[in-house]
Amino acid sequence: MNKLLLAALVSSALSVSAYAADYTIIAPAAPGGGWDQTARTMQEALTAEGISGNVQVVNVAGAGGTIGLAQFATQDNGNPNALIVGGYVMVGAILTNASPVTLDNVTPIARLTGEAVGIVVPTASDIQSMDDLVAKLKEDTGAVSWAGGSAGGVDHITAGLIAKAIGVDPTQVNYIAYSGGGEALAAILGGQVTVGISGISEFGPQIDAGELRLIAVSTDTRVPGFDAPTLEEAGVDVAVQNWRMVAAAPGITDEQRDAITADIKAMAESAAWQTALETKGWVDTYLDGEAFETQLDADIAATEAILKDIGLVQ
Repeated sequence: MNKLLLAALVSSALSVSAYAADYTIIAPAAPGGGWDQTARTMQEALTAEGISGNVQVVNVAGAGGTIGLAQFATQDNGNPNALIVGGYVMVGAILTNASPVTLDNVTPIARLTGEAVGIVVPTASDIQSMDDLVAKLKEDTGAVSWAGGSAGGVDHITAGLIAKAIGVDPTQVNYIAYSGGGEALAAILGGQVTVGISGISEFGPQIDAGELRLIAVSTDTRVPGFDAPTLEEAGVDVAVQNWRMVAAAPGITDEQRDAITADIKAMAESAAWQTALETKGWVDTYLDGEAFETQLDADIAATEAILKDIGLVQ
């Protein structure tokens, strides 16, 4: 009886393994940034939990994710094993780059995470607080250089909103866009720019090591584990939360979409994923199905309005 039970269990395990989907996840940015971290965290969780037998991550950098998006939409059309990470940054980049390929050309699956944008300076900087940064911006907006992610993304939007909130011209913000978090971090640590702005998890190790000073976070509440005020607490009336999503290829069937959604939902509910969220300071904002598609449409419309308001889109 025990042998029969063991055989049944082995057979069941082999069956599950045989039918677990293999995935290739496009991270449409250089290594080191938020999308790369998200894709690789998905890779770890999907395989650790046995949801997928094999997951590969491919980096395709450039133009705020729109190069990777265009490649994905054309080369992976109809491929149920292909996924791409995206989010707020990609929405902004599509609009500012007038990209012919948009999120309408892929199959949205789920919103995964939310994250505060952190504003940092090197510890050697004379900027000790958000008040100091505001004073410099008011004195000479263009003299303050910002290192962040892609043009039109959440980092750029947040910098523009800060400028507008303190009464300076947001179109004069001296924003330097980098295609990957690693490149931006090197510029900040090397003193090539005045201030850095990006997802807080990208700065975490350097903040902990005392190499960067975190002067504010963009969300409307403080971020656990980080000793910094919100922008609103610092007297700047701005609240922004970055968000990241995953999409499947265009041209897949409803059944394939539902199977992918089930895998991503299982990943999002797994212990491995939840532990990663806590470690990285990401907020669980999981949303899928029609509710996510409705929210995505609303986010795209809101982002377009903000970009027009701060002069990044005509």
